[in-house]
Amino acid sequence: MNKLLLSASAMLAFAAPAAAQTVAITNARLVIGDGSGPAEGGTVVIRDGRVVAAGTGVVAPAGARVVDAGGRWVTPGIFAGFTRMGIVEVDAVSGTNDSSAGSSPFNAALDVAPAVNPKSSPLAINRLEGVTRAVVAPDNSNGSIFAGQGAIIDLGVDMDPVTRPRAFQFMEYGEAGARAAGGSRPAAYAMLKNVLFEVRDYIRSPASFADRGKDALLTRADAEALVPVVQGRVPLLVHAERGSDILTLLMLKKEVPGLRLVLVGAAEGWTVAREIAAAGVPVIASALADLPESFEQLAATQSNIGRMKAAGVLVGIGTINQDEARQARWEKQYAGNLVALSKMPGASGLSWGEAFATITSRPAEALGMGGEFGSLRAGRHGDVVIWDGDPLEIGSSAVNVFIDGVEQPMTSRQTRLRDRYWDPREGTLPKAYQH
Repeated sequence: MNKLLLSASAMLAFAAPAAAQTVAITNARLVIGDGSGPAEGGTVVIRDGRVVAAGTGVVAPAGARVVDAGGRWVTPGIFAGFTRMGIVEVDAVSGTNDSSAGSSPFNAALDVAPAVNPKSSPLAINRLEGVTRAVVAPDNSNGSIFAGQGAIIDLGVDMDPVTRPRAFQFMEYGEAGARAAGGSRPAAYAMLKNVLFEVRDYIRSPASFADRGKDALLTRADAEALVPVVQGRVPLLVHAERGSDILTLLMLKKEVPGLRLVLVGAAEGWTVAREIAAAGVPVIASALADLPESFEQLAATQSNIGRMKAAGVLVGIGTINQDEARQARWEKQYAGNLVALSKMPGASGLSWGEAFATITSRPAEALGMGGEFGSLRAGRHGDVVIWDGDPLEIGSSAVNVFIDGVEQPMTSRQTRLRDRYWDPREGTLPKAYQH
């Protein structure tokens, strides 16, 4: 995939596409992103958009563009574990909100990939904060627990944001799933099991779905979209907060062994952490859910992620129901809070390396994409960020951002407005109002 190659002198005037260079970022305080801490004097080499080497003994190859990090922190880009970036601009303006389709006859067949807008303003804002990839999920509002097929996107400045379309299926369980299914958890569970049975029938005889019509629980397109889920080729991300709901979903996994279940939210996950770990189910959790905001989150605590990690659960951070269309950048602060929790008596947090992994490699691993994204291991996409300080400290900022080995502009609409009005002068700006 070609990107726009941007030099510092052409930040405001880029236009020509160019292939990624071989880039060597040297003299770095290097963070691989796999749970280990920083190492001094590291080098990262990116060729053809992929990391080819990273470590303290790596030498910049001949002919590479060398970027001296000057001892600054160098990390993989943030992999936002759950967002709706690029498909929502203004929540209340339906023409700018493609996250759900309340009047559609389709549910599982809905695919967010064609709706992702690379010019959506949150993408540039989050890119400036070191977010380079994101999980983008649909929302359900059409009378089904299934919301549709989500995508993995990059936040690059080009017009090709979708890295992997139809990367997973998303569904609601718990309170939201109960509402969608008719008003109760038993209704949601019955709908889920019935859908899985219908998909199995579809796999055996696709033609049997030809005349079911718009009033069926599953249209032919919905059934077709769920085939890779039932066959275990595509993950099923399920939003569930309550401990008992999580156990119900784990029981379902026993009935459908091939199901690649990933829990989202999981505010009470710590209460059933041993069972989650035993089932081998990863979690994309909300890091700062610590209040009983609903009856399915009565046991919420900031120690949730730390306790699940201690029990052996693979945990990443997401932002479901936390302004997820715009604020993936908050994940850095959330991870930093987990580090702080590790120093508080009675609380369960994470080490710095593990906390950083919850916003880089762990979400990628949860979706079965750890070999592609989230770390600086050889073969991963060349998403690299240079920071002016510890990226988990709230005052630190990204200095340079590379996506697929291509340096990105450190500008957004907000920065351009700031620069325009920082020192306003008559003539180049609209005339000021007369008092």
